[in-house]
Amino acid sequence: MKLAMTIMVRDEADIIAAMLDHHEAQGVDTFIVTDNGSVDGTTEILERYAAEGRIDLRHDPVHRKQQAPVVTQMARDAYTRYGADWVINADADEFFLPVDRTKTLHEVFEQIPKTYLSFLVPVVNLTGAPAKDGTGFDRLVYRDARTQDQLELAGVRAHPTPDAVHIGSPDIDVIQGNHFVSLASQGSPPPELAIEVLHLPWRSWKQYKNKVEISGRAYESNPELTPSPNHHGMRDYARLKAGALLPYYFMRHPTPEELEQGAVDGTLVRDDVLADALTAPVPDADFDKATRKAQLAFSEALRYDRVQRAKRIASGFEDRLEAAAEREADLAARLALVEGEAAALRSRRVVRATDRLARLVRRR
Repeated sequence: MKLAMTIMVRDEADIIAAMLDHHEAQGVDTFIVTDNGSVDGTTEILERYAAEGRIDLRHDPVHRKQQAPVVTQMARDAYTRYGADWVINADADEFFLPVDRTKTLHEVFEQIPKTYLSFLVPVVNLTGAPAKDGTGFDRLVYRDARTQDQLELAGVRAHPTPDAVHIGSPDIDVIQGNHFVSLASQGSPPPELAIEVLHLPWRSWKQYKNKVEISGRAYESNPELTPSPNHHGMRDYARLKAGALLPYYFMRHPTPEELEQGAVDGTLVRDDVLADALTAPVPDADFDKATRKAQLAFSEALRYDRVQRAKRIASGFEDRLEAAAEREADLAARLALVEGEAAALRSRRVVRATDRLARLVRRR
């Protein structure tokens, strides 16, 4: 069984080496990587891996959010050039793992029937404290299972969309974001062979600011594309251009009090699997005390504003429900009155008809 992985990457020098090392240790046989015009040192890292024969490195410097056709070609090549039985299309900040940590990816895929054709793999965000710079393996160690209401208060629209993996195919199509493929799923692995993705989307302020900017510009240059419904980038891009993104970055991370409560209610559970196995390519660097204090205060004010707005919306909704109920009761009363009048009218008509029939009988 041959397992291949495709990656399209741009400016991920803080994590790409660790990501490749992780999946190599997990038994991925072939890596096809396309560098999308990186300028932060990612290209040089990938060139070293290519020189060692560890990856098939390609270059595509165009910045028009052309991920779908590029990944599709890599996925097809995984089969036609390398004979891949299974193909994983991943992002640089995604770490695929068996849920059963005693197994490797390769061992799991060996047991998954190819008759499934494709299946979805759930993606779990890892979160923790914010930082000015750094990969964050030792800091982002909490599985984010917050409720939808809690996510909204943190400025996050939803949990990430699952990723699709598929069998090797010469005519596979991979849809924007790696979330869907053209091979319809015919089954999913049983619990003992389950796979998940640990995702580190907001590793540091430096990384996230750059990610928002390059993603926003790419979408602007290709208006034919529409971001995923769970995509936060375009809203954050507007905030970046307005000079208001940093407090939203802070707001996205749970406070110490929230981490403590999350450990109790199961919405923020510690998971050190990456921290124990990997060395962070870029060490963490914190904000200065004044900046951290100011931004935390700002983000708390934003959260408070969201709470108040939610209360106003809820209150308005309740008022509308009450008004609707009153209108419904009024309509029901009017309907009952009309039905009563209609019944009386029918009764009078019956009486009149009976009287006429009686008169006719008497005449005969």
